[in-house]
Amino acid sequence: MKVFLRLLLSITLVCCTRKEMQNASPDPMPQPATVSSYLALGDSYTIGEGVIENERWPELLVQALNKEGFSLKKPLIIATTGWTTADLKTAIAQRQPMGPFNLVSLLIGVNNQYQGIDMVIYEKEFNELLQTSIALAGSKPEHVFVVSIPDYAITPFAQQHDPERISLEIDQYNQVARSIAESYGVRFFNITPISRKAADNPALLAEDKLHPSGLMYQEWVDLVLPTVKKFLQN
Repeated sequence: MKVFLRLLLSITLVCCTRKEMQNASPDPMPQPATVSSYLALGDSYTIGEGVIENERWPELLVQALNKEGFSLKKPLIIATTGWTTADLKTAIAQRQPMGPFNLVSLLIGVNNQYQGIDMVIYEKEFNELLQTSIALAGSKPEHVFVVSIPDYAITPFAQQHDPERISLEIDQYNQVARSIAESYGVRFFNITPISRKAADNPALLAEDKLHPSGLMYQEWVDLVLPTVKKFLQN
């Protein structure tokens, strides 16, 4: 009798276990990570004149964000050495990048300064470029950021071109860019002090002794990374 009862109890337990397994909800399938897109607009500093592709600061920024657990595609870069604000406007119109992008950056103006283009023109065209940047970010200014113009006055190239005047004018251009960015609620990152460190640290310059090295670009990324992470988290 005892043997029979033990057998009956075993059968009952097996049946109950099978029923529970059948009724249990299947484990949820892991959801694919949201892939974000990034558009970087600018000139030689954005295309990374003098450094390899992986040392461009937009590329370094994507690498750093992906290490933090985000999922960003390779950045779309619209930038060429020598471009002014007018050149960048023309290029955007020609390329017609398809937004909205989760992140848009804008760094432009050094060639306006170098070519002696009237500051009034820079102010007007930079304002238009920032409006375009916001539109390409899905009309979300909080997903756009502006990077200041580096000060090339500390480079060997500039020593024969009145470096004091260059520094003063770079500061003036950056003040215009900051003012416009803040008027739209766009974050402005001042990397100019980092660029001036190259006066005492040649390793911060590329081999051409004019443009930033990957080491300097990494310092830019270290500055913007905490805030950009918040952009994407929101």
